[in-house]
Amino acid sequence: MGEAMELTIGERVVRLSNPDKVYFPERGFTKYDVARYYLAVGDGIVRALRDRPTTLERYPDGVGGESFFQKRAPRNLPDWIPTGRIAFPSGRYADELCPGEVAAVVWAANLGCLTFHPWPVRRGDTDHPDELRIDLDPQPGTSYADAVRAALDLRGVLEELGLFGWPKTSGGRGLHVFVPILPRWTFVQVRRAAIAVARELERRTPLTVTTKWWKEERGERIFVDYNQTARDRTIASAYSVRPRPHAPVSAPLLWEEVPSAVPEDFDLGSMPARFADMGDVHVGMEDRPCGLEAALELADRDERDHGLGDLPYPPEHPKMKGEPKRVQPSRARKEAPPAEPGG
Repeated sequence: MGEAMELTIGERVVRLSNPDKVYFPERGFTKYDVARYYLAVGDGIVRALRDRPTTLERYPDGVGGESFFQKRAPRNLPDWIPTGRIAFPSGRYADELCPGEVAAVVWAANLGCLTFHPWPVRRGDTDHPDELRIDLDPQPGTSYADAVRAALDLRGVLEELGLFGWPKTSGGRGLHVFVPILPRWTFVQVRRAAIAVARELERRTPLTVTTKWWKEERGERIFVDYNQTARDRTIASAYSVRPRPHAPVSAPLLWEEVPSAVPEDFDLGSMPARFADMGDVHVGMEDRPCGLEAALELADRDERDHGLGDLPYPPEHPKMKGEPKRVQPSRARKEAPPAEPGG
């Protein structure tokens, strides 16, 4: 696998073991290639992760081997990498690493971390998100092109609510739109705002977009996964490498690029040249935080005028006040008691 090497990164020295270990057999990319990639996009990945408690998605033997998500900071974490304490919905907590410099990113890459999953909070205040994240998830029978159309419609909805979104590819078939927000609202409130945005998008494009939580109800539409705003749900960061054979990355985009860009344009091999040419196209994102007042007012109107309350939480989340039953519709119909004669 090759002898270990040491990389000098700013004031840090990071040890890279087995640098020649192949992580992406289809492309021939090695652990060293992954480390060099993160060095090349260093300013961008650090901007996306700085001070955010971050879960590591690790592939110690490459994309063909076993993998796991590591929420708690490794025991051998260097003292120069800070951590942030986050509380899970269960009430338990964990100290997660908070990358604040590119050396910390490369240190995690040495552990086989390909994808970084940051919380939408900063370690100084882990109960109030500073990002509203919208996941446009293509369902069977739909494509990335359908997600693009949904994103462009979403942009208009957001702007009408005083929100400015920053789009990026997921690294798979979908698109993410992140909205920087003032850290004034709880996870429950941010999720409520996300549901309101999703419902408004669905109202305008009901044939192509859905908020239905149960897969059997979604049809061939783009699912707006509002539960990505629930506590303890995270989304791959911008510039993260994704664990697929061709080594794609989650690529930040300018809105004018969204109609023509495709996920295949952005991978571990091509992104460094783009970054060298354009820099981080989401630079300054944190300088434009938005308020959620209009989105929450929309949520109030939905409930008051249309009877649209909460939607189901993820299955592992504790039951929440006002939440509907977490029973898929087909099962609920089977379990329903027979109707009374004449009823």
